[in-house]
Amino acid sequence: MKASEVRKMSSEELEKKEVELKKDLFNLRLQHATNQLDNPIRIAQVKKDIARVKTVLREQQLAGR
Repeated sequence: MKASEVRKMSSEELEKKEVELKKDLFNLRLQHATNQLDNPIRIAQVKKDIARVKTVLREQQLAGR
């Protein structure tokens, strides 16, 4: 997911996406713990996506004030 894609989303969509990404991260960590994870790089990618979403949410909050 690119930052430009994230910036096009509304705040409601971003909050939903954050919840979805956190669930994905939990599942990836569970797979990693049970040695079922095929691509461990995916964990880092999901973490970065969560950070992007949180950053854009915060920017929108500050711009809204």
